[in-house]
Amino acid sequence: MGAHRAWEDLFMFRILFVVAVLSAAAPAHAEVVSRGENGFTLRFSTAAEIDPGDIPSALQALPDWWEASHTYSGDSKNLSLDLTPGGCWCEKLPDNPTFDHGRTVSVDADRIVFHAPFGPLRGKATRAELTVTWPPANRGWTPTWTFVVEGPGLGAMADGVDRVMGNGFQRWMRYLEYGEASAAPAS
Repeated sequence: MGAHRAWEDLFMFRILFVVAVLSAAAPAHAEVVSRGENGFTLRFSTAAEIDPGDIPSALQALPDWWEASHTYSGDSKNLSLDLTPGGCWCEKLPDNPTFDHGRTVSVDADRIVFHAPFGPLRGKATRAELTVTWPPANRGWTPTWTFVVEGPGLGAMADGVDRVMGNGFQRWMRYLEYGEASAAPAS
């Protein structure tokens, strides 16, 4: 009976160990919250033990975490982000022109809002609003990106935009938590 009990204890330990490892390695929660013919809403979030005061500076470190393959210049070091209202989410292109990817709309103590018609949404979206929030969680905070896109026929773009923005969110979270972007493959 004692050997059987020791075997059960070992089995339970292994199960708890696997659950703990999987929980610690769980990816950010991502979902297409809504999708229609003319728009979609994406949400990315994860609980993290971070200093919420680091969120604005981590966003501004865009060149350090954004995937280079999702830039026009092919180099994320050409990106910049000004977090003052009206400030530019910009990219310096060859021969010195600057491409305006988006604009900072507002910066509050617990929320930053961007007008963000990124990439193929430019010129098509009647609304492209990226809202960054960080509500408190049990032990830390829950950094969240909510991206609302509206425009004729844009619902069909939800999956592609979800992949690119999800990759950006994961890289940003890795930077926010560890000071380095992940080596996740580009999508």
